[in-house]
Amino acid sequence: MRSKMRAASLAAGALCLALSASACSGAGGGTTAGDQNSINVLMVNNPQMEDLQKLTADNFTKDTGIKVNYTILPENDVRAKISQEFSSQAGQYDVASLSNYEIPFYSANKWLAPLDSVANDAEFDQDDILPAYTASLTGTDGKLYGEPFYGESSFLMYRKDILEAKGLTMPEKPTWDEVAEIAAQADGAAPGMKGICLRGQPGWGQVFAPLTTVVNTFGGTWFDKDWNAKVNSPEFTEATEFYTKLVREHGEAGAAQAGFTECLNNMSQSKVAMWYDATSAAGALEADASPVKGKIGYAQAPVKKTDSSGWLWTWSWGVQAASKKQDAAGKFIAWASSKEYEELVASKLGWAKVPSGKRISTYENADFQKAAPFFEAERSAIENADPKNPGVQERPVVGIQFVGIPEFADLGTTVSQGVSSAIAGQGTVADALAKGQEAAQKIGDKYKK
Repeated sequence: MRSKMRAASLAAGALCLALSASACSGAGGGTTAGDQNSINVLMVNNPQMEDLQKLTADNFTKDTGIKVNYTILPENDVRAKISQEFSSQAGQYDVASLSNYEIPFYSANKWLAPLDSVANDAEFDQDDILPAYTASLTGTDGKLYGEPFYGESSFLMYRKDILEAKGLTMPEKPTWDEVAEIAAQADGAAPGMKGICLRGQPGWGQVFAPLTTVVNTFGGTWFDKDWNAKVNSPEFTEATEFYTKLVREHGEAGAAQAGFTECLNNMSQSKVAMWYDATSAAGALEADASPVKGKIGYAQAPVKKTDSSGWLWTWSWGVQAASKKQDAAGKFIAWASSKEYEELVASKLGWAKVPSGKRISTYENADFQKAAPFFEAERSAIENADPKNPGVQERPVVGIQFVGIPEFADLGTTVSQGVSSAIAGQGTVADALAKGQEAAQKIGDKYKK
């Protein structure tokens, strides 16, 4: 185990050097180096973050005097920019939205400042954070380096009215074969409606977020416990062929370029009958302004050979070690991830839009339960996610929809490009996975004892 940790550290160091060589300051964020009451925050453009941006000035800034300058980018773009910024320690951004994938090796490379001031704040109540997230955001030195803004697993969202009209019943814990059958029958159930939406956009955090969970439950894995690559194994191939065939035959228009945001729009606009994706999407679907509010049912992530298959993820806040405004950054994080902020969102936007999935108290709140018909399915999905044992075989590192090593971001994205091409009908799964196997084995060989 120690040799593997050392290899991971060396790999992360190499990543740091590579990124540092190409890093640039980029646009956005402003120039606030000398102003301790102004911080720069870089984050993904998910609906919860956009709500945060709208509520900051009249609440956090008004109460603290600290101005927050946001740079908001699509997921693939924000990942690249955060990698450049934090690996080079340029200090332009004080806070960024990071996940339980990045934080372990970002902290190991001293790119993050520990969040002791937040974790030790009695009012913040660290014990109220779901234990799985506190554990996944803690470094090998035992210090906490991230606080969740919201947490999520994955589940299946479906139109209850459409399935009922077609005489279809969704099991609480469906299999992928059952989902494929329902997708075929729901396809065309309403004018212009397709059976299902599945991400097809290139990116390790786009198409391979849901697809890797399918691989896991079909019996596949990126690497076995001895770091042998298994990307073109029969199980990995079967899962990818199944996913590609399902989305090509019964999936959304333009699937090869559809990510989380596009599928959310498709589901909201009644263009699809089902959607397998992040549990955090449910808040937007059940919001007061949503045209599909009250029409959605929620089932656990589909399975084949495993008892569960939902992922475990949190968009969290991390403070750049090079930041000169760590005190102000800590105050922002303590507010953005607080019970107080959740109550603010509830009062302004409704309980369904609260960035949930992180606090025990939220799931026990009667107002949240009433406004969020997905709360039981979401909590069950999060609590049943097992990052240490997500498939049918032992893994070399933790991770459900990702492999917990720095190189996976590049590996997953590289392989995803071939898979997206196959979804678009411009390549084959076999070719994509053959190239992926070669790239994966080079990485695996570095981690072998």
